Amino acid sequence: MALTRLALAIVATTLAATAAQAQQSPMPDDIAWKLIEIGRTIDPPKTAAIYAPLQAKEPYAGVTIQRDVRYGTAERNLLDVFTPEAAAAPRPVLIFVHGGAFIGGNKRTTPDSPFYDNVMLWAVKSGFVGVNITYRLAPKFPWPAGVEDVASAVQWVAAHAAENGGDPARIYLMGHSAGAVHVATYVAHPEFHKVGGGGLAGAIMASGVYDLTATPLGDQEMAYFGTDPSRFKERSSLSGLQASTLPLMIASAELDPPRFVEQFDLLKQAACKRPAGCARAVMLPQHSHMSEAYSINTDDDRLTREILEFVVSRK
Repeated sequence: MALTRLALAIVATTLAATAAQAQQSPMPDDIAWKLIEIGRTIDPPKTAAIYAPLQAKEPYAGVTIQRDVRYGTAERNLLDVFTPEAAAAPRPVLIFVHGGAFIGGNKRTTPDSPFYDNVMLWAVKSGFVGVNITYRLAPKFPWPAGVEDVASAVQWVAAHAAENGGDPARIYLMGHSAGAVHVATYVAHPEFHKVGGGGLAGAIMASGVYDLTATPLGDQEMAYFGTDPSRFKERSSLSGLQASTLPLMIASAELDPPRFVEQFDLLKQAACKRPAGCARAVMLPQHSHMSEAYSINTDDDRLTREILEFVVSRK
């Protein structure tokens, strides 16, 4: 009888917590269930089908866009700049680095896709200048091509921020998935910097991998990092992030594949050993690996609200 009562109490507590979360969550029930059905897998097409109808379509009101601006010599060294049609004081700049498992992806997934324009539209609406970059891909361009391109993009932004209404002293670098890995590598390996001190006011990493030795690498990761395990530690970012004094924000999603949650926890613990203090760490309930990025600029502002608070706290 005691066990039955205990079980009922646990169920009641769980239901109450779920109900409380549902009341606080801006995610509609139908979207939450669709993400649960997709599960802990990375499925861009299915996730895009959920969120594309919620995103704005071109032309975007009140926004000026410069497409395919060249920041380096490689074919994929291109970026888009999003600015408000009218702005007064210089704005902080948000640079976004897309994912794609190191072998794919683009700053705009297709010419008519809302992704990742959605990140840029949110940035402009929220007081930033938005810069969306793409970069060279493995296997043709393995390590360290990605971080070299990020370094070139940061250098371009630092040089051109003011002419685009941005503040070169407030550049924030944000990456998702493989993009988060490139951001982490840039912060952790100052030997790649082309701007004194790295040129950043902060870095934001969503669902990245930071310790290449913690779990076996997949084929796509080895296409970029190589197949020699003896090089994985030096090419990881965990120790460099722990040593960095740069303000950091990290995020993961409740429905991320388990490896990404493990990496989030590793970095969260390591960052709290820094003299600079812990990273801002955000675990997104109900979200998946792709929905955390595809939901940006919808009513679900749980990630973007944290980003804004992170930036405001740096002032």
